[in-house]
Amino acid sequence: MDIPPLMRTLLSKWRLILLVTLAAIITISAALYGVWQLSRSRDFQLFGKIIPRIETTEKVIALTFDDGPTPAYTQLVLDLLREKGVTATFFLIGSDVDAHPEESRAIIAAGHEIGNHTYTHADMTLASEDFAADEITRTDVAIRNTGYTGDIHVRPPYSKKLIGLPLHLAKHDRATITWDIEPESWPEIASDPAKIAAHVIEKARPGSIVNLHVMYASRETTRQALPAMIDGLRAAGYRFITVSELMALATAGQ
Repeated sequence: MDIPPLMRTLLSKWRLILLVTLAAIITISAALYGVWQLSRSRDFQLFGKIIPRIETTEKVIALTFDDGPTPAYTQLVLDLLREKGVTATFFLIGSDVDAHPEESRAIIAAGHEIGNHTYTHADMTLASEDFAADEITRTDVAIRNTGYTGDIHVRPPYSKKLIGLPLHLAKHDRATITWDIEPESWPEIASDPAKIAAHVIEKARPGSIVNLHVMYASRETTRQALPAMIDGLRAAGYRFITVSELMALATAGQ
């Protein structure tokens, strides 16, 4: 069957339009995926300094805990760390600090470091600089109101950040603290305390930062993993220090 010239011309134009549209969709999708990957990167951001670990020859490691404090689990975790002789860094949510100041003071009294995990635990990917500044400042104030006098480092929820938060932190000479070990990100590992402990011990390197969550009922497996994790790391020759102490090693050129 012969196709009239006009119809052939229209079909050719439609094919061209479809191809251009498909190419545009693919390009936009790739760009969005790239932005998404950038926003959650543990070791790269567009502005300022990001620290997933510290390069050092010393066998030191920082255990860090995100979220909380919560009345149900803060003291339980503090008791375990005290029994094991471990000092850690707690990245706390500002609204939880305001809601549970006694738990925050207990962390301070136990000699641990406190970090800033934003005020509302918002995804900071598309946050404006003003929004980021408000989240960080409110949390700093909440932490200082508990009597904490040490350095306050910042960790965005889910490690999500793109422009607003890194730009704000860079202007104030503050680094973004991420991590290089995250056992809970793997479902097949996160469901088993023994696998969590083994993963951390296997992946540990001098200067590593471990990201853990222990403040909620859903994190029972991580709490159960802590004793074996600590014992295994110590048996491998590791010493537990805070994020600030890790950063001091980098500053000293160790």
